[in-house]
Amino acid sequence: MRVGGSTRTSGWARRTAAAIALAVALPLGVTMVGGGATASAAFDPAAQDFWVDSSMGPVKSRIWRAADGNTSRVVYLLDGLRAQDDLSGWEINTDAGPFLAAQNINVVQPVGGQSSFYSDWLSNSTFNGQKVTYKWETFLTEELRNALANRLGFQSTRNGVIGLSMGGSAALTLAAYHPDQFNYAGSLSGYLNISAPGMREAIRVAMLDAGRFNVDAMWGPPWNPAWLRNDPFVFANKLRDNGTRVWVSAANGIPAPGGAAPTGVMDVFNATTGASLEALSLANTRAFQVRMATIGAKNVTYSFPPRGIHSWRYWQQQIHDLAPDLSNTIG
Repeated sequence: MRVGGSTRTSGWARRTAAAIALAVALPLGVTMVGGGATASAAFDPAAQDFWVDSSMGPVKSRIWRAADGNTSRVVYLLDGLRAQDDLSGWEINTDAGPFLAAQNINVVQPVGGQSSFYSDWLSNSTFNGQKVTYKWETFLTEELRNALANRLGFQSTRNGVIGLSMGGSAALTLAAYHPDQFNYAGSLSGYLNISAPGMREAIRVAMLDAGRFNVDAMWGPPWNPAWLRNDPFVFANKLRDNGTRVWVSAANGIPAPGGAAPTGVMDVFNATTGASLEALSLANTRAFQVRMATIGAKNVTYSFPPRGIHSWRYWQQQIHDLAPDLSNTIG
């Protein structure tokens, strides 16, 4: 019967959306079991604080200077959904800053931006009393970009931008719409098909969980064109036409050997969460891969490790793996 079929369909849709929402809402960007990078120092005295005024107020970035002193090779590293206001998760949990600096690449880690998707929001989020409207795209492509050029002499073209999870889709978005600044973009465990069934609802729940942010303040209701503008699956042709060098990675949700053994209930919970998040990212990433193949894009390297969950240990390894590709492209 029509009614019965409609009920079954709507019930499936609700269950799918709920499952995705549960996965995405759980701790994005939190170190999962076995996920702590062995080289983590939390605060690296070799980096410098770099403050830049913006419409959001003063924003801090952390800078690692290239070992050879060059100012022409620059990469931005974007954080995950639960970005902190003191240090980037990249610094807290990985050796990405000093490692890339040793490869003669200047590393810029913007600090903050919880639940922002590094986007220019439509308004401030009233759910949590946010005082200012996020304008992260403007900050990264104008205010920070200009300050790095004017105060440190960093080249402001042919830069790289790499993000994890929330920052993964943001990195591709920035490169798609600002090709003069970014000729290299990397998504590590990103969500690259946010128009897929259930994804917009999942992002809504995730942002409420991570800081009580209202997604309508970011891109408006689900039918607002801003959602499509920020969906890599939709703007894939821009990355192809711009000739952007792209690195895309997602694992299969199965933990790899070598991580720390679980020591309690929360470790098991985090490992399960990390597996679910990575499986969701893999589904998104595979859809993006098909989309790029369909439009004939040949400027993407795909990395699908046989083991890995949504965890810093795997993202650090991806930085090590992509470093030669990044080095050969930027600057």
